[in-house]
Amino acid sequence: MNDNELGTFLRTRREAVTPAEVGLPTGSRRRTPGLRRAELATLAGISIEYLTRLEQGRDRNPSVKVLAAIGDALHLPAADRLLMHRLAKEHGADKALCQLVTAPPVRTVRPTLRALLDRLEPAPAVLLTWMGDIVACTQGYERYARPLGLLDGDPPNMVRYLFTDARARAVYPGWDRLADEQVAHLRNETSLRDPRVAALAEELTAAGAPFRDRLAAVPVTPARSGTDLVDHPEAGRLRLSYETLALPDEGQRLVVHIPADEATATALDRLNGRRPGALRAVSG
Repeated sequence: MNDNELGTFLRTRREAVTPAEVGLPTGSRRRTPGLRRAELATLAGISIEYLTRLEQGRDRNPSVKVLAAIGDALHLPAADRLLMHRLAKEHGADKALCQLVTAPPVRTVRPTLRALLDRLEPAPAVLLTWMGDIVACTQGYERYARPLGLLDGDPPNMVRYLFTDARARAVYPGWDRLADEQVAHLRNETSLRDPRVAALAEELTAAGAPFRDRLAAVPVTPARSGTDLVDHPEAGRLRLSYETLALPDEGQRLVVHIPADEATATALDRLNGRRPGALRAVSG
């Protein structure tokens, strides 16, 4: 775990912004990518010394006003601003207190959520905790996921599956992107100071560099929608679009998969034992 996540976040975001994007002249002699510290400090209305302390982790308690000024100066989108505030809060919090106030993951399913899952049949839809534990799913998801090995754990866990089950790389041609997203969910939606999350991170770090390197990298915000390719052992090549709905009160998220083309819709209907047309492809 990077002990200076806020500083790393600020530095990488600063280096990702070009002078032209914030109305500054580019110049011909620039030894660093993106903005210089002095440039960002001027735009944000803070001293270069203070920005240096923040980036180096020597000051970990910036005010909300300072974070807002830096966010404005870097033209950060809303998701990155939320992540920046979260990193600042975690760095400023007492570690023991953070462990005490972290609630355990909710593995129960509210009746209305169960009813919603029932109404999503036969679409593959799954309810996960923010640690990646699978707590409920549609029958369509179970028929889709069980041949992949996704439901083998106790409890089944999406992050553990991706990084410890050899089948995952064969199943997902875009494994790297999916792995990036799952670690991003873990980093954004949990605290690594939570002993339960820390235990999972320690387990997966011991499993090898793919997880360890992603955990050490600068945090990014996870994608909430997209399209995955899946080489299914029974249904063949599938193109599945997905939408993610956050349920912050429960510490859960609902992920609904939708066929991205007619061939995938037909394959899933066949997998579910239904006549073609039960699922319809959604493009775009």
